[in-house]
Amino acid sequence: MTDLVTLDGYKFLMDDGGWLLVRFSGTEPLLRVYTETTDQAAVPAILADGRALAGV
Repeated sequence: MTDLVTLDGYKFLMDDGGWLLVRFSGTEPLLRVYTETTDQAAVPAILADGRALAGV
């Protein structure tokens, strides 16, 4: 992780330019976990890390 942005939830910026965002939905009673990365094979592991950070 290179940085943490807390403007709209918790956005973790990664070394490869990707990111992980954990935030509450603005329209539904849901917690959303998003990621963007250059390595598609890493997406499931990154999302799992996001769910673990959120305690779900």
